[in-house]
Amino acid sequence: MLYLQYYDDTYPSVKEQKAFEKNIFSKTHRTDSEIALLEGLTVVYKSNIDLFFYVVGSSHENELMLMAVLNCLFDSLSQMLRKNVERRALLENMEGLFLAVDEIVDGGVILESDPQQVVYRVALRGEDVPYSEQTVTQVILSKLFEFFKIFLLKIFLFPFDHFNQKLLQ
Repeated sequence: MLYLQYYDDTYPSVKEQKAFEKNIFSKTHRTDSEIALLEGLTVVYKSNIDLFFYVVGSSHENELMLMAVLNCLFDSLSQMLRKNVERRALLENMEGLFLAVDEIVDGGVILESDPQQVVYRVALRGEDVPYSEQTVTQVILSKLFEFFKIFLLKIFLFPFDHFNQKLLQ
């Protein structure tokens, strides 16, 4: 598994999650359909070369909405990876995957289903964007990154500075 995100406690332990994931894969990896009902959950899925994409919701969820989320994720990644949606390319661009998922779903709530908007927002990550145009997750991540960058600079630069001053004495 490259990336998993659980939004509720349906499978609270890692052992239960792994068993569920194994069950999903064993039931879906050899079929051509796009939807399955498994353990009282609705599973929509898509495969491409060496990757499988799954979106899982309760049995009461609208299958079309789940499929819209799956298609949005796949189409967004396809655009970001220049139609090269395969394991190696995705591993090299995991940050884009994380940001795309954050743009599409937040806490289990569907925020976006338009891949063009997702790609646009993910592309903004490197630019200075006003806080009003960023998601809460993007603001928090940027602040955490700034904090850790400063923290790491202090840790790694201070000892060398101190060492160089002793050498100059």
